[in-house]
Amino acid sequence: MTNSDRRPIVGITTPARQTKWANWDLNAIVLPTTYPKIIRKCGGNPLLIPPGGDASILDCLDALVVAGGPDIDPELYGQVVGEFTDEIYPEQDASEIALIKGAIERDIPLLGVCRGFQMICILAGGSLYQHLPETQGFEDHGGWNGVVSEHGVDLLAASHLCKILGKSVTANSTHHQGVSDAGSLVISGYSSHDGLIEAVEMPDQKFCIGVQWHPERIGHHELYTALIDAARSS
Repeated sequence: MTNSDRRPIVGITTPARQTKWANWDLNAIVLPTTYPKIIRKCGGNPLLIPPGGDASILDCLDALVVAGGPDIDPELYGQVVGEFTDEIYPEQDASEIALIKGAIERDIPLLGVCRGFQMICILAGGSLYQHLPETQGFEDHGGWNGVVSEHGVDLLAASHLCKILGKSVTANSTHHQGVSDAGSLVISGYSSHDGLIEAVEMPDQKFCIGVQWHPERIGHHELYTALIDAARSS
């Protein structure tokens, strides 16, 4: 049980990348500071999880955030690598798969963001559009490749996410891939301008929500607060 007088420990997955570090180019763990900052602000204690580990670290966690990052290997959802799919990191895929499965088995509060949302859908039997700018109906979905745009997302009235954020939100778009099939998950939100799946959840879990956008960058503190409240009640 989580002690109410301490901050819940919230694990955040991280990618490893070749990165400029002082005077060297090194393979380093890289994560935007927006994740740990919002977790601290909402009452949690962030713990960064590099790729390559196993699910035993879940023994130390009260909640898990599977963060954004590079494209997921299309073989995981039965496709071949497309022209615009790049930066595939099998080690990261494997460790995040183990963490997501372990969190669901243990009913640890789980939030998937962007890539994390997509991975949760894939593990539920879903699949992705590999490049929205060349997918009929989604050519003008939003920003990608460093460009950020915003659009509305309509949230389903009966969803857990609607109870947290309301019937609609403004989301940021920084992705070129999207979920085409959410598998066995319950869809809780669609983009208002083109109907792309933007949010999912697993109602039989204490807290299991995935969102395509980055709530930590656009000020959706309520979502992280709800995650940490769920962790605190464990």
